[in-house]
Amino acid sequence: MIIDNKIINYKNFIYDDKITLSSDPEFISFIDAGHDFLIENIRNGRPIYGVTTGYGEAGQNYAAFEEAQELQKNLYSFHGCGVGKYLSADVSKIMITIRMISLSKGKSGISYDLLKRFELLLDKEIYPLIPSQGSVGASGDLTPLSYIAAAIAGDREVIYKGEERATSEVYKELGIEPYVFKPKEALAIMNGTATMSSIAINAIEEFEVLLDSMESFVASIFELLLCDITPLEPFVHDSKPFDGQRASAANILAKCKGSKLTHEAFSRYENFYLEAEQNIQDRYSIRCSPQVLGVVRDNLEIAKKWIRTEINGVNDNPLIDHIGKKIYTSGNFYGGYIAHAMDTMRICAGNVADLLDKEFGLLVDHKFNKGLGESLKLNKKSIHHGFKAMQITLSSLTADVMINTTAASLHSRPTESFNQDKVSMGTTAALHFDKQLPDLANMLSIAFIGIAQAVEIRGYEKCSKTLQKNFTTIRGVVDKLEDDRRMDIDIKAINKMLLEGKFA
Repeated sequence: MIIDNKIINYKNFIYDDKITLSSDPEFISFIDAGHDFLIENIRNGRPIYGVTTGYGEAGQNYAAFEEAQELQKNLYSFHGCGVGKYLSADVSKIMITIRMISLSKGKSGISYDLLKRFELLLDKEIYPLIPSQGSVGASGDLTPLSYIAAAIAGDREVIYKGEERATSEVYKELGIEPYVFKPKEALAIMNGTATMSSIAINAIEEFEVLLDSMESFVASIFELLLCDITPLEPFVHDSKPFDGQRASAANILAKCKGSKLTHEAFSRYENFYLEAEQNIQDRYSIRCSPQVLGVVRDNLEIAKKWIRTEINGVNDNPLIDHIGKKIYTSGNFYGGYIAHAMDTMRICAGNVADLLDKEFGLLVDHKFNKGLGESLKLNKKSIHHGFKAMQITLSSLTADVMINTTAASLHSRPTESFNQDKVSMGTTAALHFDKQLPDLANMLSIAFIGIAQAVEIRGYEKCSKTLQKNFTTIRGVVDKLEDDRRMDIDIKAINKMLLEGKFA
């Protein structure tokens, strides 16, 4: 009813096609009836928060009907104080879509005309230029979302055809008249969780690629360190049946298929006395990898479920029920679910980084890598150093990821004369999760280059088809390391392929 069947899993959440509003007269009438009910109330002098009163602590100040329109302009104007790095055009696009979904539920008291303006921005690919910082995540993402309201009104700047331009200039070029907000409409745009949700969506998709790639790396470690695949057997994980753990174990085991390097399940019992320096079990970072990554997978699914619920709900205040003839002042703008989801995902990213650091340390250390040698050196001369510095960089990045795991939701900052005294910090949590991902991607890029080096030592023909494929992909852009050389350009080349999902 709301949108013509176009909400179809963009970035696993929203859309991958143009969104068009329904032109069904019943839908248009339903939306406008909510706005008419609101107008009727304010014409009768009823005080309605943010419509005929000031905002927050100023909610005790009454504004006459004639001032309601100016109040909306003032709202987006005084919130034009965002700072920091600008959000991408992609995130801005998601924000527009999420806000449109919420307002299309018909519980915000806005007009159909306003919804058409959201459709216009998406259709013309006009994306507000939005600073990333300035929201505490309660009363919604007020400051970031004010940049959408301002763009609709023809103010501030937008991203159009890949360029940052004045909104007024783009509107003039396209023959678009600036929109004049009706009572409550700017507030309805800004009282939502679209910023934190959009950042979360964008980051979650990237993290999924990294997690899948991490399992490819773990499978390679099982092979290259001549590990026992018994810990990956279904019996183990069916005995403690967490979905994520089972999925991770099955994925790693499948990627080891065909390897001549791994120890077959249960073979160590027979071979224990035949192999020198063979432990009956591998180290925890290897043996417990499905348990470590399984928790991450299950938390990822919870986060995705919460985000889906958030973006398909009405996170506005006040809520307008024109059917029941009631106006509800409440707190659906509070971004607690996104905050907690993102805080948890930050801990998950830290655990993935820690596991990767431990396993890469085993790979390059001659005391533990079962014959791969000192720092994976191919050139045995003492004046060459192999992957010594690459491990230092990877380990340094681990610290950068793990430092960023303190829960933002515990850092509620009371603002606005203590009216917003308990806030979600959801946008901060999402931004900090997003900040972890480039470091994690660089760690994995280094790790995969190391994997290719280890294949040179073990022998390509002994590897699984998955490892052979990844080796060939890496060698397409990065040569084996024989003599000491700079590796930063190699890391960038693999990073690009990693983010494209080549190792997932």
